[in-house]
Amino acid sequence: MARAVIASEDNLFDTHNGFDWKQINKAIEDHEQKGRRLRGASTISQQTAKNVFLLPSRSFVRKGLEAYFTVLIEFIWGKRRIMEVYLNVAEMGKGIYGAEATAGQLFHKKALKLTRHEACLIAACLPNPLRRNAGNPSQYVLRRASMIENLELKLAYPDWVRHPSGSGGKH
Repeated sequence: MARAVIASEDNLFDTHNGFDWKQINKAIEDHEQKGRRLRGASTISQQTAKNVFLLPSRSFVRKGLEAYFTVLIEFIWGKRRIMEVYLNVAEMGKGIYGAEATAGQLFHKKALKLTRHEACLIAACLPNPLRRNAGNPSQYVLRRASMIENLELKLAYPDWVRHPSGSGGKH
């Protein structure tokens, strides 16, 4: 799951300080120059801070508090703990929180037993788990999961992230 969410949500997770300034600036630029709706550019660290410490409202005050908590968890917890907490608290399906609950509810197995494809299906739903279903994926979710699987193979990961073994990449 860690590999899938890094590939899907935050390719630079192990190298940034909690904020992906390039993506944040790009989102602001797209909004200001092209009139596009302000899109999310949150890292896994920011999402974890929001999920653990804040209400799901949308305001500049909440974004400011999210930034504060992001700096704290980056400094105090570190990347491994941030990922562990994220995978345990993120909503990954309608009313389903955490990788273990999602794996059990959607695939009837422990999270540790998810195949790469199943983990990528779950990750493909993360931007909007209320509208997307990894257990009954749409064509969009299947395409997105395939893209995540391909990208996952190309990224570098920190040593603590599980790497697929010779068992057909089922981790």
